[in-house]
Amino acid sequence: MNNADRTVLAGARLVLPTGVVDNGRLIVENGRIVEAAAASESALPEAPASGPPALDLGGFTVVPGFVDMHVHGGGGASYASGIAEEALTAARTHLEHGTTTTVASTVTGEIDEICRQASVLSELVEDGVLAGVHFEGPFISINRCGAHQPDLLRDPDPALVRKLVDAARGTAKMLTLAPELDGGLESIRLLAELGVIAAVGHTDAGYDQVLAGIDAGATVATHLFNAMPAIGHRAPGPIVALLEDERVTVELIGDGVHLHPAVIDLAMKGAGLDRVALVTDAMSAAGFGDGLYPLGPLQVRVENGVARLVEGGSIAGSTLTLDVAFRRAVTLNGLSLERAAQVLSLNPARQLGLDDRVGSLEPGKYADLVVLDADHQVVAVMRRGEWVVGADAFRVPAPA
Repeated sequence: MNNADRTVLAGARLVLPTGVVDNGRLIVENGRIVEAAAASESALPEAPASGPPALDLGGFTVVPGFVDMHVHGGGGASYASGIAEEALTAARTHLEHGTTTTVASTVTGEIDEICRQASVLSELVEDGVLAGVHFEGPFISINRCGAHQPDLLRDPDPALVRKLVDAARGTAKMLTLAPELDGGLESIRLLAELGVIAAVGHTDAGYDQVLAGIDAGATVATHLFNAMPAIGHRAPGPIVALLEDERVTVELIGDGVHLHPAVIDLAMKGAGLDRVALVTDAMSAAGFGDGLYPLGPLQVRVENGVARLVEGGSIAGSTLTLDVAFRRAVTLNGLSLERAAQVLSLNPARQLGLDDRVGSLEPGKYADLVVLDADHQVVAVMRRGEWVVGADAFRVPAPA
């Protein structure tokens, strides 16, 4: 093996699925982790004297790269544009904030246009830039459509559902729909057969209708609480059904706009941390700034980091990045570093069927990691063993 293909990170606090290790040592070879442990428990030799020196990460914390299973864009670019260059910009923007695994989300549009977008995105999945495609709309409730164009909504005809999935050429990971609509349960069963996650969202369903959707095969709650009826003491609605069922992973948008921190606490206690995935639901303004932006066929105005439709004023996704969600989870929701890494990395990776490759710092998995300072700010990002942000911040110079 070429010594240049081996990287040793020394002295950091490592956030492992089994707990936090101080003075850890993480070794990367050929893009994968071969060791992540306390230095005193290391089973592998130090880097050869002729190879590159170890990187001293004393004072820093290393967490697994974040996994975002619901994101529409960033850096001024949208995955729904159907333009590869825009998708690359969006993915790069979130990568710089620590998201090393991205599932690109579309928005409601004409079926043929969404198919075209899926075809473009599928090529980026095949190239390893993205981890899959998520179709959000058009099979959602007009009463809970949020930032989706109402006149383009339709019932979830299984033939159209299959058309979207086929257009993604094996890269479709998830499709959000309202189970109460005609064809909803049949479409959920079809998605389960096709190996695509059926997610309940933008729904006006009642408690029993959501339970029927879960029984049919739905396993994700798309941005729980948002775009669905609130909990009623006589009509519990979708939120209670999705929280209480152990088969469901619940998405939560931790930006402080979509949900109050106390509601996130409630959801985490209700579902249990093993079933929570923090997501961004970010639109193109994430990492870019205030202004006017397209969201599919609609226009969005972003002011003070809050995105709302120009017409109607509905919240239109977020401007969140997952490093901010991580900090908020730790500082506002009181999660330990280990638990924060679980809900931002391991849980979504497991739901997506990717946890054998990403989601935690374990031997055999891709070397996807984020280096954080004492304030949980991103210092550096590694993806598949390659530094993409900030490696020189802690590099030890080679001996003279």
